[in-house]
Amino acid sequence: MDSTLDFSRDIYSVARLTSEVRAVLDGSFPLLWVRGEISNLAQPASGHLYFSLKDEAAQVRCAMFRAKRLLLAFRPENGQQVLARARVTLYEPRGDFQLVIEHLEPGGEGALRVAFERLRQRLAAEGLFAESVKRPLPAFPRQVGLITSPTGAAVRDLLAVLKRRFSALPVVIYPAQVQGEGAAASLLAALALANARNECDVLILARGGGSLEDLNAFNDESLARAIRASSIPVVSGVGHETDVTLADLVADRRAATPSAAAELVAPSVEHVRQRLQALSARLLNARQRRFDLVRQQLSTLARHLTQLHPTARLQQQSQRLDYIRQRLSNLIAARLTQARNQFQPVAARLAAGSPERRLERDQARLRSLSQQLIWSQAQALEQRRGRLGRALAGLDARSPLATLARGYAIVTRLPDGAIIRDPHQTAPGTRIQVRIADGTLAAVVESTGAKPSSPQDDRHSALNDSG
Repeated sequence: MDSTLDFSRDIYSVARLTSEVRAVLDGSFPLLWVRGEISNLAQPASGHLYFSLKDEAAQVRCAMFRAKRLLLAFRPENGQQVLARARVTLYEPRGDFQLVIEHLEPGGEGALRVAFERLRQRLAAEGLFAESVKRPLPAFPRQVGLITSPTGAAVRDLLAVLKRRFSALPVVIYPAQVQGEGAAASLLAALALANARNECDVLILARGGGSLEDLNAFNDESLARAIRASSIPVVSGVGHETDVTLADLVADRRAATPSAAAELVAPSVEHVRQRLQALSARLLNARQRRFDLVRQQLSTLARHLTQLHPTARLQQQSQRLDYIRQRLSNLIAARLTQARNQFQPVAARLAAGSPERRLERDQARLRSLSQQLIWSQAQALEQRRGRLGRALAGLDARSPLATLARGYAIVTRLPDGAIIRDPHQTAPGTRIQVRIADGTLAAVVESTGAKPSSPQDDRHSALNDSG
């Protein structure tokens, strides 16, 4: 039978097929994340983005429409690793399987670099990297602190350079994790410990080289702010010369490597020794030249004396010789004083930073504060005594006993003890009690009279009746 006449077959058109395949794809996959590398990136005048995402084994076409592209926080480029939030669909006119991108972000180091750049710009705008807020390093530190891993190569390089440049310089190691999860918190804790103990004049924050991900702990915002807030100057020596972290930017000095950081911090004993030797050699040479000149002058004078033998001339030349000797002695003393003065500031700084001086200052301040506390307590006690005296005087003035002492009395009815304020409260024959300043009187009312014209007359009448 001819197949063209078989109407039982369901034959799809291309348009129907692509439409139904699209419906299947749209309904079978939710929004999903896809990781890959951008290639074949194109951006036509419409503002949409078209590209492919690929890995080692496959690739898929992608479309990101203009409304979503405007929300991007970075600029996509060919070869860039990204994470895409996408819908799986089919582009019907060409029958192409594709992803419609809803969200795109850098993946791997790309994401770290974008985050680093955003944070760097924000901290720079706050002034954390300004040269004006950075502190000078001490020329002759009494003790150096190292914030680094105690088992890494960086700490060995640091100790070797410090020993070579100044073997007598004390070193304190504040152990910290410099890579991986928890590294930033460990570095923060070590920096806080160094500031709390306050036993070093300068700190070195260091680790060896590595990828951007390896150095990510040194790009932590909290660590950068802690370095800026440190009371001790901080030198950074993180990674290699090409590695730049936030810790490098915010530190008081940045060294290209850990070894270079140690070179910045430690004074060179050899350089100081060579300088002293050069000054000593110059002084000795000057003295020798002066002696040679004097000897030559003496020889000339001696020849003249053999020819001219007057005693007066001999005395003059002897006096001149004494004068030259004195000048020579003064010159030597002046040169020695000048050499000492050049190194006295260093000795003075070392002496000023000694623990004994600091302890003496703290003890003097403690004595002063104790004296101020004793004086303040005495003043407060005297003020309270004065207020208490005035309060007692006021209470005495308002006390009923004080009123009785001025000649007044309180009359109460017996036996119920009610205070009598009106003659009508009693009747002849009522027993009453009169309280005066020094005791009480018992009485019997004989008669009652009219109310006095004033309170004073009333009190006098009550006293008369009680009598």
